[in-house]
Amino acid sequence: MAALPALDLTPAVRPHLTAIASGKGGVGKTWLAVTLAHALAAEGHRVLLFDGDLGLANVDIQLGFTPAHDLGAVLAGRVSLADAAMPIEGAGFAVLPGRSGSGTLAELPSGALATVLGELAALPYDHVLLDLGAGVDAANRRMAAGADTLLVLVTDEPTSLTDAYAVIKLHEADAPRADVRIVVNLATGPTAGQRTYTTLARACARFLGRTPKLAGIVRRDPHVTDAIRHQIPLLTRHPNSQAAADVRQIAVGLGREERQGALPPVP
Repeated sequence: MAALPALDLTPAVRPHLTAIASGKGGVGKTWLAVTLAHALAAEGHRVLLFDGDLGLANVDIQLGFTPAHDLGAVLAGRVSLADAAMPIEGAGFAVLPGRSGSGTLAELPSGALATVLGELAALPYDHVLLDLGAGVDAANRRMAAGADTLLVLVTDEPTSLTDAYAVIKLHEADAPRADVRIVVNLATGPTAGQRTYTTLARACARFLGRTPKLAGIVRRDPHVTDAIRHQIPLLTRHPNSQAAADVRQIAVGLGREERQGALPPVP
């Protein structure tokens, strides 16, 4: 498959854009995006979570709110992108909701998508997290290629490993040598999580000539299911759970790079 043209998102000053992707659905991608946004906010960062699962948006469902505006309203010109961002009470971050079930958004032209991402890059945040849809369609690839960092979520299931490798392979074609990192989710423990990472990293090294970094391992935790069922962020409902600690560690790693100057400055 041919490489897609990269989006130009390089103004002089902008937030760090992190795309969160997975090859297959059901591995906890949106939950990770929500929890990572919360953890970064708790570290003192200004954070916007953009629901980029175009056509199947569900961040609002996980958080239990009905958005006043969504991306559809932005594209229709009824509200600005900044005004559509909704602060999440008690969590310290904002969400720009997508629109579930909208084929129009799922088929968003590349020019309109570039405009949206360019506007996101101009907002006054330290971090903008892009919760991408599962799979490797053109919209997902363009958003991933326009980000500064791509987090690829994977579990130990063979289909998850295979599909995560496909995401990384196509991203390498779209954005060669970009910053790609792996997050292992639903691990039974650190050793098992490391084994899953090693399996994927070795495949990347052998066939792509590169080894993505390990961003973190999130342990399997029944508190996650409970938080999702109650539509309450994990860090609010179960702040001392294992999974909460694991995501906080990922957030600390991303925040440390910003403090060291690895990320773009913010006005």
